[in-house]
Amino acid sequence: MTATASIVAPKRRPRESGPVRRERNLGTYFIAVLFIAVCVGPVLYIVLGGFRSNSQITASPAGLPNPWQIGNYVSVLSSGVFWQQLGNSVIAGVATTLGVVVLGLMVSYVLARYRFRGRGALYSLFAAGLMFPITVAITPLYLLVKDLGLTNSLAGVILPQIAFALPTTVIILVPFLRAIPDELEEAAAIDGASRLGFFFRMVVPLSLPGVVTVGILAFIGSWNSYILPLFILNDASAYTLPLGVQAFSSQYSVDTAKVLAFTSLSMIPALVFFAVFQRRIVGGLTGAVKG
Repeated sequence: MTATASIVAPKRRPRESGPVRRERNLGTYFIAVLFIAVCVGPVLYIVLGGFRSNSQITASPAGLPNPWQIGNYVSVLSSGVFWQQLGNSVIAGVATTLGVVVLGLMVSYVLARYRFRGRGALYSLFAAGLMFPITVAITPLYLLVKDLGLTNSLAGVILPQIAFALPTTVIILVPFLRAIPDELEEAAAIDGASRLGFFFRMVVPLSLPGVVTVGILAFIGSWNSYILPLFILNDASAYTLPLGVQAFSSQYSVDTAKVLAFTSLSMIPALVFFAVFQRRIVGGLTGAVKG
């Protein structure tokens, strides 16, 4: 019995010594710090560059502000153009987020909870939408928006953004809604709740982590959108911030410090928004994978 047990029993791996484990941890930390530096370095350069003068940038492109100049940021913040473009970006982002959340939740609820012919094909159609970025369809999309009379308006940007964000929304939300037990719906029906009542009272609260995730992704995607507004918006008064950065850099091409200040102010809201809600994004995606 002892010989058999010794043969069947798996061999234990020898424990790693302290120095070996420390070396692995140091290697992991080094790679993580290197990755963070690559990601954060350009952002810090742009932000700090706004506090420098053009002569400082010319003399030492990678140096720190000495002395610090706040005039560039004050000049950008005191201009009405920046606030107008900021308002356009906020309107487009909020409207896109609301449309994506409302439509995506309803479509995902039908695909997850109802059985009908063609359900799998419809879900596959939304999944196939992930393979077609907006750059592929920009020309026919522009012609369609032009025929509808929505060029040079935020509506011409918002509606396509909602359409192209729906595939990701459906893929994330369907597992959440499928994970809701059928017994819960049956109990709600026994208590007299209608299907709409069950949807608003039970489905929406239970799928809130996924809803927050897709909402954040839709808002950030709309905020950073450049190709679609470039084709749809022609009037400077309707520009969003990505187009505003391009127009500002073309107008003040010789004033590098002011361009860096305008660029940093335009990206700070999205960075703060993402930093605040990044845990929500990870939690929502984790729930979608589990579902």
